[in-house]
Amino acid sequence: MARQLETGTDDLLARVEGGVGVITLHRPKRRNALSTAMYGGFDTVLPRFLADDEVRVVMVTGTGTAFCAGGDVKQMDENNQSAAESGGGGGLSVEETVAELRLRQRSVSLTLHRFPKPVVAALPGPAAGAGLSIALSADLRIAAERAILVTAFTSIGASGDFGGSWFLTRLVGQAKAKELYFWSPRLPASEAERLGIVNKVLPDEDFEQHALDYCAELAARAPIGLRYAKENINRALDVDLASALDAEALAMRLSMSTDDHAEAAAAFVEKRPPVFHGR
Repeated sequence: MARQLETGTDDLLARVEGGVGVITLHRPKRRNALSTAMYGGFDTVLPRFLADDEVRVVMVTGTGTAFCAGGDVKQMDENNQSAAESGGGGGLSVEETVAELRLRQRSVSLTLHRFPKPVVAALPGPAAGAGLSIALSADLRIAAERAILVTAFTSIGASGDFGGSWFLTRLVGQAKAKELYFWSPRLPASEAERLGIVNKVLPDEDFEQHALDYCAELAARAPIGLRYAKENINRALDVDLASALDAEALAMRLSMSTDDHAEAAAAFVEKRPPVFHGR
């Protein structure tokens, strides 16, 4: 049975189910476009998932048939009109808006990227703009067949945020990332999988249950080993080989001294599935 968590807002829902902490972007009338309240919800929920031993994997998804439309363009237009009518006064300064965006990006994309437990973005449908960037900050992405991925930023005269350019460059290379940002093509899930942006495409029907099953299977694996593996891979593109080898040696020694490693070895000998406890 799922255990519901309070997030402080109706725009972001959270629950724990089968070892999976589920975060659901919940603004269906706006195709789950981002809101200020959502950022506060992430700030509330992620520390609770980190402290909860029952949560072994985090799944980020969206209500209905969309993942996230990115920034709320309608709200942006209303804000621009309001600023024009007031002569541009009364709003935040450039420095204040930049500082605010930096905090939001770090509280979502950076936190998900560095989160000690595996994070899976489950895309029931379109992921656009900052919504795509947030999906890219996850460790893995699974998508429904109907999902469309699009950077979208240059289509509204913007450059991009929430780390999309950083993550996408590492996934597909610099030239392809520039193509996807400059031209903003609509990538079907199958093409995104071919490019390595999406790890797995699942059927549209009962997508959420398929996604939960996928995450539950991951949650059944050894959590300490997964945590160190994530740290190693996150580090890999930013350090030289010698540094990576040194870090791997320490992580290997620590992970192989756990009860979970002993359980895995015993299960192998006894020809049975291992049962991991995160110790």
